[in-house]
Amino acid sequence: MKIHLLFVIIIVLFAAVSCVGGKSPESLTFMAGYKPQANFPFVAVYVAKELGYFRDQDIEVEILHSGGGGENISLLLAGKVDFTTADVNSIFKLRSHQEVPIVALALFGQRGQQAFMSLTNSGIVTPSDWEGKRFGYKISVPPDYLAILESNNVQRGDIDEVQVGFDPRILIEGKVDVLAVFKSNEPNIVNNMGFNVNLIEAADYDLATLGLTYVSTESTVKNNFDNAERFLKATLKASQFAIDNPEEALDIVMKYADKEDRDHMRFMLLTEIRDASSAITEEKGFGWMDPDQWQLVHDGLIRFGAIESRVAVSEVMTNQFLESIYNRGILEWP
Repeated sequence: MKIHLLFVIIIVLFAAVSCVGGKSPESLTFMAGYKPQANFPFVAVYVAKELGYFRDQDIEVEILHSGGGGENISLLLAGKVDFTTADVNSIFKLRSHQEVPIVALALFGQRGQQAFMSLTNSGIVTPSDWEGKRFGYKISVPPDYLAILESNNVQRGDIDEVQVGFDPRILIEGKVDVLAVFKSNEPNIVNNMGFNVNLIEAADYDLATLGLTYVSTESTVKNNFDNAERFLKATLKASQFAIDNPEEALDIVMKYADKEDRDHMRFMLLTEIRDASSAITEEKGFGWMDPDQWQLVHDGLIRFGAIESRVAVSEVMTNQFLESIYNRGILEWP
């Protein structure tokens, strides 16, 4: 009788241990800030999903895409999404204007996303050539543009500034001479129409610019450290895979963006890979965020009226997850 009871106890204990060891992965949701395409932060998630890097971290990540209009941020704040993407300028604006409690966890764009494009045959090569020309911007006059004017002593009053929306064909139609563009996307569109272009960036003049990040909420940073660390560990590994194997990464991208042109996706990915590296990432590691650089961007936004009130950099970004990952050896997976 005692032997039988002992046998039952052993079976129960074994079953309990098996259940603990075989628990289901934690379910998380990532929403890309736009449609399926080869923005580097999107690609890292696609690759981590397809190559099993999330599974290695005991997390299951659902991938969604925003329809625009800030849907991704709204769902993040509502607790429907755990991680999404946001541009550094947008993070400061959301914090300044609406006190939105979002925090950047890793930085992909060590340079900003925006450039100012002209046709090569226009003769517009430097910012001083903008005087007497028509400049087209999408929604509002970009602070990068104003910083370039100031640093090059270009008179803003000598430029005709017009709001034009998001179609770059306005440049080749001659309706504007200089156009604010997303440099990983629109230059290639115009190139494919048979026109060579010249690009000017604020970073070319040592002006502070930064691009896309992964963001989550203050609550996640404080209460779900493990999940955020696992998500970042998988996507950092996937980022390195994409850098080392861009064509294989594009194979994965096309599973999600099957309606897009592969060559255009290649242009986008390689442009953003180039901008994801800097002296800071070489020293500290991929995704690292320099508070001093963020402060320079912030001060520029204040200077040119892009944000209404000052925001503490320590409130909008944190390296604590990257520090934890790198201190334990990023190459030790999982």
